[in-house]
Amino acid sequence: MKKKFTLFMTTLIVMSSTLYAQTPLKEYEAGHVFHIGLPEYMGKTIGLNNSATIQYKSEVKDVYGFVIEDNKEELKLAELNYSSINEFYEGFIKDFLTDEDDRIISQPLYKKNGDINFVESDVTYYDKEAKINIYYLVGIVETKSAYYKVLSWSAAENKDKFKADFQKIIYSLKD
Repeated sequence: MKKKFTLFMTTLIVMSSTLYAQTPLKEYEAGHVFHIGLPEYMGKTIGLNNSATIQYKSEVKDVYGFVIEDNKEELKLAELNYSSINEFYEGFIKDFLTDEDDRIISQPLYKKNGDINFVESDVTYYDKEAKINIYYLVGIVETKSAYYKVLSWSAAENKDKFKADFQKIIYSLKD
């Protein structure tokens, strides 16, 4: 019995030592951490957008939103090179809600805070299914390492009630 155990252990040690790669590994970092503030009445959720890094909502107030991160390094690997936040914004907004009725997009508002660039615009459209006008505050945030699409929405009739909070969400983002 001792011989079988010794033979088994010797075989196991020899096999495990051959499993290790001969080539040294290069370490990569995966994932990206950023910080964003949400109003107290909103909480994290899922199911709004499969590409989103974070999703948030308040069913009581009927407001929703999410953030999609586009890492600059990954964009370059995909040969998507943007020279500015303006170019990234224009590329996004031209296709945003194009199939919706009565789509209206305001002129973009650009701001800078330290090394972070921001652009925001109001978008409204008529939702046939819900039979109401929907209001989006579309924000694009550019940091050294990423572009972020920050989209928050509510019924258009509540725009004045929630726009300031939607703006606070956009301008709170940092990585």
